Amino acid sequence: MTHDHDLVLRPTAAQISTALNPPPGRNGGDLVVETLAGLGATTVFGLPGQHALGMFDALRRSALRYIGLRVENNAGFAADAYGRITGEAAPLLLSTGPGALTSLAALQEAAAASAPVLAISSQIPTAGLGGGRHGYLHELPDQAASFRGVVKSVHTVRSQSQIPSAIAAAWKSALTAPHGPVWVEIPQDVLLAETGLPVVTAMDATPDDLVPRPELTAVAADLLSRAARPAIIAGGGVVRADASGKLRQLAEMLDAPVVTTFGGKGAFPWQHPLSMQSWLEDRYTTDLLEDADVLLVVGSGLGELSSNYHTFKPRGRVIQIEADLGKLESNHPALGIHADARLALQALLETVSPREDDTAAGRVRDLLARVAERIAAQELTLEQDVLAAVRRALPADSPSFWDMTILAYWAWSAFDTRGANTMHSAQGAGGLGYGFPAALGAAAADPSRPVLAVSGDGGALYSIAELATAKQYDLPVTWLIVDDGGYGILREYMTDAFGQATATELTRPDYVALAESFGVPGTRTTPETLETDLTKALATPGPSVVVLPAVLRMFAPTHLD
Repeated sequence: MTHDHDLVLRPTAAQISTALNPPPGRNGGDLVVETLAGLGATTVFGLPGQHALGMFDALRRSALRYIGLRVENNAGFAADAYGRITGEAAPLLLSTGPGALTSLAALQEAAAASAPVLAISSQIPTAGLGGGRHGYLHELPDQAASFRGVVKSVHTVRSQSQIPSAIAAAWKSALTAPHGPVWVEIPQDVLLAETGLPVVTAMDATPDDLVPRPELTAVAADLLSRAARPAIIAGGGVVRADASGKLRQLAEMLDAPVVTTFGGKGAFPWQHPLSMQSWLEDRYTTDLLEDADVLLVVGSGLGELSSNYHTFKPRGRVIQIEADLGKLESNHPALGIHADARLALQALLETVSPREDDTAAGRVRDLLARVAERIAAQELTLEQDVLAAVRRALPADSPSFWDMTILAYWAWSAFDTRGANTMHSAQGAGGLGYGFPAALGAAAADPSRPVLAVSGDGGALYSIAELATAKQYDLPVTWLIVDDGGYGILREYMTDAFGQATATELTRPDYVALAESFGVPGTRTTPETLETDLTKALATPGPSVVVLPAVLRMFAPTHLD
């Protein structure tokens, strides 16, 4: 009797011949790049270093495309964006010690945003592993310990035969919901040693499906079907799961208003009659959500920003669908459903009973009118005009990547993405320097359309070296730098809190001249000419920089009232 688990794939004659006669001159690094190619990778990001040279030498014998950045953290941001855009695990090749540790902030952002990044680092020689102090260059007592609290999984290789399986296990981990960054480290001597192992061919690392429990979705469907005032909060999990179409179907079946979190922008159509857009930092939105007798939260942990700084106190029943087990009921009691958003929404669509609510669209219109009235009373015409100019200039299908800057904070609430998976920011971990290198990663993923990066002058200085990368690979990224002479949002926070700001003012370069020194066209613009200048830059092949000298202000918060 033959069981399915007894079946194995029989190699072809060609595979047997190649296995018995592997090409000469291969090393452990070849096993790395062969495994990545066998898993389906086509592009890798990174930065070479002494211990990692075995991997980088193997790249020239590989069909993998390499995009080399100038700083490891920026390479991590580029890989993060590539993963968000493609849904594939983006390989990130790094060296030991300082090179590895410099990527930590980028990996934290990837973890917070559930971006699949496969970081592969070198290690000191095998003889130095184990925590002793041998004095190797870049030596750490336990390099992997620095990453365990950041990434989904850590995999340490000690021999060449472990390389394919370790990388495949990491790949599977990165792509199993919730997506996230993973860490593989391989000693220098393992990478450099000649190998007689067969060429790695196809690898099976199919991610596991995170299926909802049917008894939970049955209860959820019953609650939603009988609700008088249902509402929905859609988070980044909807975007990552490519479930925006199913979310729209469910919202329309239930006549339920939908608000998207800042990480979930684009999960629901901006102009839909049931769309509350993304005005989460607004008391009117908080009130409407609190008034829901059944609140469906999909793909969000209701963290600080998504809960209007934890002022949101739901009065009705909460149903939370979340792939990250640690976020389930972490902030509010709920009917918690541990599942991938797409599979859970499909289960609800199959079991929920349609309902009609003649008041839902009217309540949404009233909400948005009250929000608009509140913003209009604050005399913030410049900020709204600048954001509107960016929207008009950016093609509808072009992705945008936003640094932690005042214009991005406006965009979180007020920018119409015109599609799912097109607007991304560093609001998960909140570090500076994300926008431009992330945009480079997105352009590497799809160079057929222009990509927009938005930074303040403070954040721009974190990644200015990547102008060289943009030029070297001729990536179609337009970088909008809003230059206000310092850390604008921190200036505003400190002035409000203490009456004056400290350590927020910056001496900065002439960004146009600096861009041109890299061979990248630069334009200095004004709020009045921004749309024209940005449209031209986005339509011109290759990289470009547009600098807008302007001091923008944030709208007043409501969580302090």
